[in-house]
Amino acid sequence: DFGPSVKGIDIAADLQRRMVVTLRMVVLAILIAVVLAVVVGVLSAVKQYSALDYSATLLGFLALSMPVFWLAALLKEFAAIELNQLLGKTVVYTIGDSTPGLTGNFFERLPNILGHLVLPTIALAAVSYAAWSRYQRTSMLDVLNSDYIRLAKAKGLSQRRVMVRHALRCALIPITTVVALDVGAVLGGAVITERVFAWHGMGEMLLTSANDQDVNRLLAWLMVSAVIVVAFNLIADLLYAYLDPRIRYA
Repeated sequence: DFGPSVKGIDIAADLQRRMVVTLRMVVLAILIAVVLAVVVGVLSAVKQYSALDYSATLLGFLALSMPVFWLAALLKEFAAIELNQLLGKTVVYTIGDSTPGLTGNFFERLPNILGHLVLPTIALAAVSYAAWSRYQRTSMLDVLNSDYIRLAKAKGLSQRRVMVRHALRCALIPITTVVALDVGAVLGGAVITERVFAWHGMGEMLLTSANDQDVNRLLAWLMVSAVIVVAFNLIADLLYAYLDPRIRYA
């Protein structure tokens, strides 16, 4: 029971509806950023000082230097227009989380929802990917230079088995911690991203609540955000036991 809002809105129902909108962008952005960061970080470490490593480093620092709102505006004003003109129809949308008045079942509405999801997800995932890929590269380099990896190679294990079964699992532990700790930052970036793309999610709720001095809605937003951050950190703690066989929970 979050109590009434200043304008008499049912906070629980409003928050539940907005969470669906925001979390589909946040979760998808985190998944994309993690997958890209792991792949690029591992390849950069394995091929250290190669053209691939230098290119990934350059792109990573470019993404890190771009504010989320600026990147979102660029994608909205240029990338979407060019892509839609190239395809001859509107595939990528720049405003809203879905088309107003959209009807039909879930599968009929899915293309429209995905079209609205593309640009905000890219904008939100880009900065996180850039930072996480650098962590993954550093972690992988530390593992590759460890004694047990050299021993595994000396025993005649294949390169793929050494990388996947031995090196990668331990190298994923630091980035697991970083991703869990950065969930709050991703939620903060979602507030800005929703503002640029005019989404009606938790970000809009935070801004309107602050503008209206609606304490109950602000407290509800903060409580749910705190639970999400704690939940992601709990998942990270549970993943440690899978990634590192030395860790066991009683």
